[in-house]
Amino acid sequence: MAAVIPVEKQEEPANFDDDVRQPGLRWLREQKIVLNKKLPPGTELVPYWRQCLDDLHTSYAGVCAYLCVFVERVTGGVSVDHYVPKSLRARLAYEWSNYRLACLTMNARKLDFSSVLDPFTLKAETFLLELVTGRIYVNPRLTGRARKRAEDTIERLRLDSAECREIRARHYQNYCELGYPEDYLKRYSPFVWIEAKRQGLL
Repeated sequence: MAAVIPVEKQEEPANFDDDVRQPGLRWLREQKIVLNKKLPPGTELVPYWRQCLDDLHTSYAGVCAYLCVFVERVTGGVSVDHYVPKSLRARLAYEWSNYRLACLTMNARKLDFSSVLDPFTLKAETFLLELVTGRIYVNPRLTGRARKRAEDTIERLRLDSAECREIRARHYQNYCELGYPEDYLKRYSPFVWIEAKRQGLL
């Protein structure tokens, strides 16, 4: 599952400590980088996190945590997003709990901004969907800070852009017109599937 619907945090892989955390922490110590502070300007971290990208893709069923569609691993279109930016806390650069599976487009849009809701703590039905057009919008029941953060998430990630609308509308159209099974929709476009169920259309 995936910032438009809640994501259930998955367990750290057995080899993560050896492949990512320990080499990363060792490198930080060698560079005399303070773990719980901002990185010194211009610091380029060694991307040990790439070693776990296959595990991340498998653990989260290949679904981008922000766009909420399946992304093929073989295309090279998936990446490790650091929810708390690496530049803010060096230690979290090498922590599984800080990783979100993200397509390259969403990762590039999020960058180091902290205005994006965390898929791990997102409440259900924060975002709703017009299935025919693919338009995403904030649940009208939300008010105050919760509404503002949801609106900021849509704006920062451009989740209601024409290309994002198109892919969601196309997935629903394929289900309706081409006879795609419900399980296919659930697997490849879980936000569309959840909204179709909520609206009584499955």
